[in-house]
Parts: sequence; structure tokens; C-alpha cells
Amino acid sequence: MKVTLSALDTHESSFTPLVVIELAQDVKEETKEWLKNRIITKKKDGGAQLSFRPLLNKYEKETLENQNLYLVGASKIRLLLGAEAVGLVKECSDNTMRAFTYGTRHSFKDFDDDNDDFLSMAERQFIIKHELENLRARDEKMIPGYPQAKLYPGKSLLRRLLTSGIVVQVFPLHDNEALKKLEDTWYTRFTLKFQPIDRIRGYFGETIALYFGFLEYFTFALIPMAIIGLPYYLFAWEDYDKYVIFASFNLIWSTVILEVWKRGCASMTYRWGTLVMKRKFEEPRPGYHGVLGINPVTGREEPLYPSYKRQLRIYLVSLPFVCLCLYFSLFVMMIYFDMEAWALGLHEDSGSEWTSILLYVPSIIYAIVIEIMNRLYRYAAEFLTSWENHRLESAYQNHLILKVLVFNFLNCFASLFYIAFVLRDMKLLRQSLATLLITSQILNQIVESLLPYWLQKKHHVRVKKKVEALKADIDATLYEQVVLEKEMGTYLGTFDDYLELFLQFGYVSLFSCVYPLAAAFAVLNNLTEVNSDALKMCRVLKRPFSEPSASIGVWQLAFETMSVISVVTNCALIGMSPQVNALFPESKTDLILIVVAVEHMLLALKFILAFAIPDKPRHIQMKLARLEFESLEALKQQM
Repeated sequence: MKVTLSALDTHESSFTPLVVIELAQDVKEETKEWLKNRIITKKKDGGAQLSFRPLLNKYEKETLENQNLYLVGASKIRLLLGAEAVGLVKECSDNTMRAFTYGTRHSFKDFDDDNDDFLSMAERQFIIKHELENLRARDEKMIPGYPQAKLYPGKSLLRRLLTSGIVVQVFPLHDNEALKKLEDTWYTRFTLKFQPIDRIRGYFGETIALYFGFLEYFTFALIPMAIIGLPYYLFAWEDYDKYVIFASFNLIWSTVILEVWKRGCASMTYRWGTLVMKRKFEEPRPGYHGVLGINPVTGREEPLYPSYKRQLRIYLVSLPFVCLCLYFSLFVMMIYFDMEAWALGLHEDSGSEWTSILLYVPSIIYAIVIEIMNRLYRYAAEFLTSWENHRLESAYQNHLILKVLVFNFLNCFASLFYIAFVLRDMKLLRQSLATLLITSQILNQIVESLLPYWLQKKHHVRVKKKVEALKADIDATLYEQVVLEKEMGTYLGTFDDYLELFLQFGYVSLFSCVYPLAAAFAVLNNLTEVNSDALKMCRVLKRPFSEPSASIGVWQLAFETMSVISVVTNCALIGMSPQVNALFPESKTDLILIVVAVEHMLLALKFILAFAIPDKPRHIQMKLARLEFESLEALKQQM
């Protein structure tokens, strides 16, 4: 018997595997049977009403391996009802965007009873994930076979199974045919072209499509800065008049690109339907724990944890730990300056070609140490934020992002601020900025994409040999795919990708008037970053579940904050230049007042531009207003 989709599909010919559930090897049979029944039972009886099949039947398990792998799918009607339950928004025949309902399905564009492509595979997998996560305990007090795994009414079964180690992982399957088509239009040919953002969204979902859309937009937005900065680097290091022009352009540029991005983002997410999706009531995050009680908002039984205990953990443990890490980062920075002084002294004594190369070694070592410290701190920040016991996933993410951004900002930029405003060594500032920027970009490309891809290729070869050796006469395409994908790394979200762009934006904008070439290096890096990130998503990591998003979230605020800080740093650097100081030989107070006045004027200009450029295009505003009006009218008719 061959392990194929048709062989697996004995009862329901339309069953297509969408999601894989891997159980621990020692899971008891009664637990498996209970989980299966809860997944396939009808919704009205507390089940998910999904299709649930083992990857291998009992004979194939004996021949191959006793893999506790199960496939989950759903019928077309079940998926359409699920689309209504999660509030998916689709385009109607009159070109408006409306929440999908099964009863009005024929009024939506491209819907046909015989068309299976109305919902993208990413949307179908998102629906499966939603249904699995919403399987809740009813009258069970524990997971059958595991009395230590307690349950209470309303508790998410999947989350309890994951935290108890009974379920190892849940992940969506790749669609190899669709993936190949996406790759052909995305990254397999290295050419300068726009990315297929809509196809990326159809395959990976809105959150990842927005990241790649922002990466592409940011790269193109850097090109004017790179073109203008090149002649400044080559011809006019000490001409502060031109510095003022370049810095002013930089500040206006940083404001305009962020505001224009918000408009483009609104247009994209309206077209995808996520801009008008109704916000769901947020459930407690999986790691949240406390004494069982009644939620006063929902009336449901769930863990309750006093907020004062959380605040004590934040201010008495997390905050001191972050401050200690910041102090350690500054201590490492001072060691770097001692190394710089040693290398400079060695070069001045000998003046050889080798010692001139040695001048760059401290910066390279420091850049590597910064990357290592950033990654180690990330693990510590995740542990602390989880230990703080935030109820909502959004609160957890906000506290984690704040911790990581503060440390990364100081760790990456403290040395540059010290060189600029304490040592006042512009030559060393240019050298350090260039070394940190280029070294960090190379390290990120190697660690994030090239090394994982190489390891994954080796694993792929081992899996193919293993499958061929186990049973040569079996068409084990599906088995091989599932076993290969379950061993892939898990995509942890867009956090690290946005963080990399955020730090790059800082290198480009904070000290633009000192190192105008930074934008050119950023463009070159991002052109390869698009392809390496695409390779990572398609071939290195498991396919992530689709997550609806209407914007890049808190990262928009982070970029805007960085652009405000860049106003201050660039004005201060120009004010410190010898040419500007020569204009005020007697009174430094007048110089400081003028620099502060210019800085305030530029900040005022930034905020005026931000206010003058609407966040949403006019036609999107009109469509949203019309939807709101129609919703109110429909509500009146129901009353």
C-alpha cells in the first residue's frame, strides 16, 4: 500500500491534509482516541468537526517508523463556515470588501460551488488553527491518561496539550506545487524587480507579506539617500554647508517615507480585507497562569493573577536586570575603546601596512560581540517577559519589544554616541559606523539564512536516504514531506526581521551627515536580504500559520521614534563642526541656542508633515466610511 493522499482518503475523497499534529512518542492510546474524538466531533457537541487521519496506518508504522504524526483537514463547507466564524473579509461582486458569510457566499467575487480556490491555502490553514485552538474543555477535569494535566471549563485543549508535552508541535504543510510557482516569481532569478506581494500574502498570510512589502519599500526609499550620499562621501567631508543640506533632506526623507508607507499599507490591507476585519476579544496567552476564577468581562472561568504582583516582578526584577545588562554593555564598550587606543598606538609606533589594517580589527571584534550580546539578551528578555505572566499576547509582545529595543539601541549605538559627543573624533566615528554596519549585515546573512540552509540541505539528504532504505517500493512522497518539514526550524515571527531593519534605519539616519555612504551599504544589503529571507521562508523553516494584520504594528512607532532621535543627533553633530563653531568664537551659548532652535524647527516640520499626509488615501477613507454607515443602518433595522 502506498502512502499517498488517495490512499489516506478512503472515506472522504475531498480530504486534503492542511495541518500536521505531532504527538510525543509515549502518548497513551486513550489520549489519542480522546483527542481524535474531540477533533472530529460535531461543533454542537463541543468538537471541531474537522477531518483527522494518521499519517501512516498500522501496517505502514511497522514497516517504516512509529511516527505519532496526524493530518488535519476539513471539507469545503466546513472551511467556509470557519471563514465566517473567524471574520474573514473578502471582495464582493460590487468591488466592496465585506465580512464573509456562508448565507451570502454567492455575492462574493470568484465564489463558485465548484471552485476550491476561493479560500487561499493560508486562509484554510488559519481556519484550522483557529478551530483547534478553540477546542475547549467542557466537563473534563483532566486529560485522559494524564491526571496531572488538569483542565477546567473553557480551557483551550490544544494549549494544555502543548504545555503538558503531549502534543510536540502543530504546523501547516507546504504546498509544493504552489511553493514552486511562488519561488519562480520571487527569488530564484536574481533580478531587480518588484516582489509578488499578493502571492506571498496568498501563501504565507498578511503578516509576512507586510514584512516583505515593507522591506521592499524601505529598500527603494533608501535609493535617493544612497545616490545623494555618494558624492558627499567622495568630495565634501568638511563642507558643513553641504552637511546641513544633506541632513535636512535626511530628516524630511525619514518622515515622508514613513507616512507614505502608512498610506501604501492601508491600500494593501484594504485589498486583502484585514483593514476592515473586526477585532476579536483577545484570549489569555498560553503561558498565562494563576488561581482559577471568573473573568468579570467574559464571565468565563480562567486563571486570574493580581496585577500588583506583575508590577512587582517588572519593577523589582526585570527593570534592575535590564539596567544591569545596559551597564554591562557600556563596560564592554569601554573595553572596545581600550582596544582602539592600543591599535592606534601600535600603528603610530610602526606605521606599517599591517598595523593600518589592524586599526579595523577592534571594530570588527566589537561588532561580533554586539551581535552575540544581542542574541543572548533576547533569550533573557523572553524568559523575563514570560515570567512576568502577562495575560494577553499583545501585552507580552509590547513588553518584550520594549526590553529588546532599549538594549539593542544602547548596545549598537552607545559607542557611536560616545565617539561623536565625548571623543569628538569624526574620523573614528566614520570608521566605527562603517565597520559596525557592514559586519552586522554580513553576520545576519550568514546566521539567519546561509547556515540554516546548509544544515537543512544536509538533513534533507539524510531523510531521503532513510525513506529509500526503509521501503523502496512505497510512494512515500507525503511521508517524506511531513518527516522533512517536522524537523525544520520554526519561524518565530517577524520580530527579528523588523529589528534588523530598525537598527539599519538607525545607522542610516542617526549619523547621516557624518557617513552618507551608509544608505548605499543598506541598499546593497537589502537587495540580498530579500532573496535570503525568501529562501529562508520557503526552504529552511517550517511554513508558519497565516496571521491577519492591518499594519506593521508597534514597529511603525519605533521607526518614527528613531527618526525623531535622528533630528537631535544630526543637529548636534552639525553644531559641533569646526566651521559652525568658527562663526561663534566668543559665545558658545548663542551657538547652543541656535542649534536648539534649528532642531525645534526641524521637529516642528516633521510633525507638520506627519499631520499633513493622511494615514489612509482618500478613496480608502471613503470606502471605510461607507462600510461604517451601512453597518449602522443594518443595526438600526435589527432593533
